[in-house]
Amino acid sequence: MLTVSALSKEYRNERGQPVLAARDVTFEVPEGEMFTLLGPSGCGKTTTLRSIAGLERPDAGEIVADGRTMFSSDRKIFIAPNRRGFGMVFQSYAIWPHMTVFENVAFALEVERGHTRRRIRERVMEVLAIVALDELAGRRATRLSGGQQQRLALARALVKAPRLLLLDEPLSNLDAKLRERMRFELRRLQRELGLTTVYVTHDQSEALALSHQIAVMNEGRIVQVGRPRDIYSRPQSRFVADFVGTTNFLEGRVDGPVEGGALFRLTTPCGPLIVASSESLPTGAAATFSVRPETIGVSATRPDAATVWQGTVANRAFLGDTQDLQVKVGPAVLQARVAASLDMDAGSIVYLTIDPALCTLIADSVGATG
Repeated sequence: MLTVSALSKEYRNERGQPVLAARDVTFEVPEGEMFTLLGPSGCGKTTTLRSIAGLERPDAGEIVADGRTMFSSDRKIFIAPNRRGFGMVFQSYAIWPHMTVFENVAFALEVERGHTRRRIRERVMEVLAIVALDELAGRRATRLSGGQQQRLALARALVKAPRLLLLDEPLSNLDAKLRERMRFELRRLQRELGLTTVYVTHDQSEALALSHQIAVMNEGRIVQVGRPRDIYSRPQSRFVADFVGTTNFLEGRVDGPVEGGALFRLTTPCGPLIVASSESLPTGAAATFSVRPETIGVSATRPDAATVWQGTVANRAFLGDTQDLQVKVGPAVLQARVAASLDMDAGSIVYLTIDPALCTLIADSVGATG
């Protein structure tokens, strides 16, 4: 439905120096899917979204939506934002405080020709019912809660039945509990209405919970695109592994393969490590693996496993249903996530087990043999 090809946008900083906000950004969004641009502040995700909306004019590239070219640097095409037919929700919501809920949503239809008052009322009430604000149609926008304002901004974007919905960090102004509720609400609406959506956020858990696909951005470039589970479980670079969730990096030197070549022995500062890798790892090469805290087994007695390390609990953080342990193993400190019921105070001796299949090779980390 949406294709963005080789999109680039350059700005000038306060000293007049060129800064590339978006660099050769390329991706496709299938119809009916939610596609998330995820990355830290300044990575280019909002610039990319604003370029799709027509609020920025890129320096190069092409944007095609529903078979219609919205922008092309080669063919000198630039469709104005009000002619693209997209819906957009901003981080600040941008609702009109002097209007009622109904008036905020109706305004987008009233400025267009060809809508009768009856049809406007019918359509507005349809959309307000979808976002569960129909009973508040006559209330002033200033008297809405944060979650209600977010739903009002969404209703205003939906009232014209856009082919593409653009969301720029719409939940960032909400408190943690409301933000979590609104994630489910957004997910429900997007699935039920079949809305093709591009979502921008810096919140990893938000992206993982909402998206069909995620594009992780850094320094203006897309560094990995994939389904949420693949992005989390199979990061292709150290940046993605570190940015999306929490992880431990285990660095070592390859001692050689174990029977058949699917498993490899590594020497690490923590001790010997057995890992699985679909790539052949040359003996003597340096390599880095990502291991998520929840995949590390922790026990008070020594288990029978391929990789077992003895360590000492240095610190722990109670999280409700789970707890995070910082375990000192040799010169390293590893983070493990375990059930809150496990009684492991600071100073306790514990044994860590690491499943070879849950060690993810950082592809760009394999160094020269020694």
